[in-house]
Amino acid sequence: MDTMIGSMDACRVSPCNDLGSIPNNGNVSTIHNSTPTTLFNQAEATLGRHLARRLVQIGVNDVFSVPGDFNLTLLDHLIAEPGLNLVGCCNELNAGYAADGYARSRGVGACVVTFTVGGLSVINAIAGAYSENLPVICIVGGPNSNDYGTNRVLHHTIGIADFTQELRCFQTVTCNQAVVNNLEDAHELIDTAISTALKESKPVYISISCNLPAIPHPTFSREPVPFSLAPRLSNHMGLEAAVEAAAEFLNKSVKPVLVGGPKLRVAKASQSFLELANASGYAVSIMPSAKGLVPENHPHFIGTYWGAVSTSFCAEIVESADAYLFAGPIFNDYSSVGYSLLVKKEKAIIVHPDRVVISNGPSFGCILMKDFLEALAKRLKHNRTAYDNYHRIYVPEGHPLKCEANEPLRVNVLFQHIQKMLSGDTAVIAETGDSWFNCQKLKLPEGCGYEFQMQYGSIGWSVGATLGYAQAARDKRVIACIGDGSFQVTAQDISTMLRCEQKTIIFLINNGGYTIEVEIHDGPYNVIKNWNYCGLVDAIHNGEGKCWTTKVRYEEELIEAIEKATGENKDCLCFIEVIVHKDDTSKELLEWGSRVSAANSRPPNPQ
Repeated sequence: MDTMIGSMDACRVSPCNDLGSIPNNGNVSTIHNSTPTTLFNQAEATLGRHLARRLVQIGVNDVFSVPGDFNLTLLDHLIAEPGLNLVGCCNELNAGYAADGYARSRGVGACVVTFTVGGLSVINAIAGAYSENLPVICIVGGPNSNDYGTNRVLHHTIGIADFTQELRCFQTVTCNQAVVNNLEDAHELIDTAISTALKESKPVYISISCNLPAIPHPTFSREPVPFSLAPRLSNHMGLEAAVEAAAEFLNKSVKPVLVGGPKLRVAKASQSFLELANASGYAVSIMPSAKGLVPENHPHFIGTYWGAVSTSFCAEIVESADAYLFAGPIFNDYSSVGYSLLVKKEKAIIVHPDRVVISNGPSFGCILMKDFLEALAKRLKHNRTAYDNYHRIYVPEGHPLKCEANEPLRVNVLFQHIQKMLSGDTAVIAETGDSWFNCQKLKLPEGCGYEFQMQYGSIGWSVGATLGYAQAARDKRVIACIGDGSFQVTAQDISTMLRCEQKTIIFLINNGGYTIEVEIHDGPYNVIKNWNYCGLVDAIHNGEGKCWTTKVRYEEELIEAIEKATGENKDCLCFIEVIVHKDDTSKELLEWGSRVSAANSRPPNPQ
């Protein structure tokens, strides 16, 4: 229990410790720590420029924005910052999704919108970033500072004199909120918000009155002092007790396994998990939303543990183990396939980012996952029994049946060809829907990026996220797999990809509807109006920028399209519309959909 650990004050350290670096997906971004000496002229000593410098300082070089009258002056000052690039998006929702995608690659992202009409539009994306533990700085241009405390009714509001509606909405999906309507405490409010986003790895909300960004102030006249965060430390007594209990639990087991979860990212513990895997010899698997966080070329990697829709032979090994360690799991109805996982609490060690729970026994608080995994690696006996069992029962996957000449293209054949495109220089973005399941089966080469949004599961997320990720990861070519239903939600920002000269390859999988919804509960509402998708993208292109589109119906056409996308059109945004049958889905989606449907349709409990 937590009482075994001693004082909880061990979690807190004096806030005078300077933050010398900010994590960046396992890397670090150095922040200048010496005594501030740079003096800015009056044009640079403004609130707007201070905010811009702060964003650059934490590693944000691109801000995704939609202009509105309350944020226009702020945008002027963001543009003026040499290290900051303003990326104008087609709508606020996509700007938020782009900041989400950017944060996945760079470690932090930012977006700027206008008051209420923009803020309430972007809030869905911010909620998604919150659910995925992504530090996104959401900046809103707010009302004139003179209007606060009056009975005036402003445009872009719901018609009442209370301006707090937007703030109250954001309080539920951000970890800190700053309303800057005077210059005296602006520096402190902004720094606190940004620091909290980095510390908590969650989004924050910053509202800046529209009349303030251009005004100089003495607090902005010098180089900003370094951010000052209280680093989180493990309680050493508790850490030792937790490691001792966990080692005893695992060392007496016969065939233990390791399962990596999505919170390895927020805990910055992927490398520590890998060290534990190397030291222990255990079979290693991942939860679906942790794909990309653990290298799949590890010699003891056995695939994705996703209950009934797991990688072949993986669930059998995990569920038959007499002990399993889950590092950073999220057990929701989707990841548990309608609450049907066959894992038992008494066999499990659950490692949260700051807490360890061992079987039905004690819970140890104030322990960082990274510290725990590294310490545990030194205490475990080498045991490869579970992996040896996997190796004995494993049968290599078959290849999909070859398409006959002029046979309509099948989805499994499509993804067989996408697999061949992957390398350390690529990244995969998988949209909510059947792409979850098809992309999950891709074997990622070392260094290949992978992102999808499983906890929040917002249809349409991938268009904006692809824009943001590609903007941050210029060293990779992004391959996005998007269904036609999802694409219709957020298609406009193909335009922004072209303006940013991105070279993404988008596979638009056209099967005529919301297929994932069909497999949960079918109805006429799951059928959508078909578009001429290539024609739409060509119209958006409009001769400006580099863009190549094609439509494929057969395997021969797909092969030719991929050759052109990776060859003569390697410097273009490539859009490949793939026509498939409306009922052509992965077997995993069929199983998963029926189980989720059963969970959704449970009758009310008796009163």
